[in-house]
Amino acid sequence: MKMTLQSAATTKEWDKRVARAADLAERFAYAREVLAFYGEVLKLQKRIFQEANAESSVADDAPLRMRLDASAAKRYLPALLALAEEHGPEKLAEDASAVRAMSPEEQQQMLRKFITGEPVEQPFFARALFQPFAEQIAHASTPPAPATVKVCPICGGRPQAAVLRPEGDGGKRFLLCSLCLTEWEFRRILCPVCGEEDYKKLPRYTAEDPVSVRVEGCDTCHFYLKSIDMTVDGLAVPLVDEVASVPLDLWATEHGYKKAEPNLMGF
Repeated sequence: MKMTLQSAATTKEWDKRVARAADLAERFAYAREVLAFYGEVLKLQKRIFQEANAESSVADDAPLRMRLDASAAKRYLPALLALAEEHGPEKLAEDASAVRAMSPEEQQQMLRKFITGEPVEQPFFARALFQPFAEQIAHASTPPAPATVKVCPICGGRPQAAVLRPEGDGGKRFLLCSLCLTEWEFRRILCPVCGEEDYKKLPRYTAEDPVSVRVEGCDTCHFYLKSIDMTVDGLAVPLVDEVASVPLDLWATEHGYKKAEPNLMGF
């Protein structure tokens, strides 16, 4: 099977993400606060992407995570902390104050730990800063050999969501990386966590609105991820629509499922 990858690494795509967050915030009152904050984060990430793209000279065969630059990311940490303190949820604002109180060396160490995959107490800040850098590197990377893999074939990140994109009379399923935002092709009837193939053990739940987003669970490993169906809503922006559909996360949690990988907002 030939692996198909989707990369959205352009400034225009960041504009679409910002605009979609504003649009969904108007439509869904229950997600208005989180989307308003996420929209501000996306604007900062767009700025990081643009400035990193302008000065990029990365040409390295090392694994993507090892090519992330903690010093470059740290330049934008004060701006992100200010956003979280001013616009973020109470808990995140408290986390931002705690990170601000760290010494510069401790802040740098926090970012380095994220790069090496070590546990980080406040992962939001590192992940938000590194996503645009990682997407840029992924866009310039050589596609890997064909395979059906459970983690991102570019950076090894876990999937944040599934995406169903139109193809022929149906749709082709992709998984969306939680770090570099690459999409890679993945079988329709297959759990991306444990590999379960029995469709009877892979339940799906769709809410009335947004009808294009659904929960895809697994009764074997009890993990789930959300799927954004672009054949239903061609205007959907998977990264943003996944964040906006908070009630589906609540439903999945109440029914005993655990998310394969929380989104940037922690849901």
